[in-house]
Amino acid sequence: MDEILVLGATGTTGKRVVRELEARGLVVRAASRRGRVRFDWGERDTWVPAVAGVSAVYLMAPHELPIDPEFVHEAVARGVRRVVLLSSRGIEEMGDDRLLGAEATVRACGAEWTVVRADWFDQNFDEGFFRPAIEAGSLAVPVGDVRQGFVDADDIAAVAAVALTEDGHAGRTYEVTGPRALSFAEALGLIGAASGRSVRFGGTADEYRAQQDAMGMPQEQTEAEIEAFAQLKDTEPTEAVPEVTGRAAIDFADYATRAWAT
Repeated sequence: MDEILVLGATGTTGKRVVRELEARGLVVRAASRRGRVRFDWGERDTWVPAVAGVSAVYLMAPHELPIDPEFVHEAVARGVRRVVLLSSRGIEEMGDDRLLGAEATVRACGAEWTVVRADWFDQNFDEGFFRPAIEAGSLAVPVGDVRQGFVDADDIAAVAAVALTEDGHAGRTYEVTGPRALSFAEALGLIGAASGRSVRFGGTADEYRAQQDAMGMPQEQTEAEIEAFAQLKDTEPTEAVPEVTGRAAIDFADYATRAWAT
């Protein structure tokens, strides 16, 4: 049976892709820096053992680092026939050269490719960098009342698993969202309703600066993030999840109940 390589297999989407594939009875090679299969973008001697003998790869860019095109070329040269890349919505507006470069590499790799452009993860609120602020009762993100199509990582993984295992998705770029667009304040309101806690939202740059300064974050990084956030625009939900998976996308209220209910 063909084996599928999942990079970032302990991360938010990676662990869910592993679960989706294993539920289908497939053989999964779960790779990460500390996983049962070691893979480190900075250690090239881990590349070939990870990719040798697999037919498909779930690919995600390492945190704040670009995807190395040489790895993708090596994978295809060793027989990988299908590559699914996790990317992000709005990367043109945000000027994200790292992900734009990753998409260009995958599209030119010579294998069947699919790009999964995800909106903001629901799990940023409970598994990611927003959780400490939410637990402290106040979250600042300098986006004002911009509305985003927050998407559950389970839906991202389901789309990726279909693209990795079924025909008909080669050459496609899927904009993956939840079923409705929400402002950050509305999202926090749903978390508050589910958890019974009150969470204040601050949408200005000054509130974000104060929050990041209290966390000891470098000022230069904070200003760069504020500039990037300023490029965000309202996004409209898409039908990618039901189109690819055959089921409705998970609503943020359902996510909030599952993740935050006391």
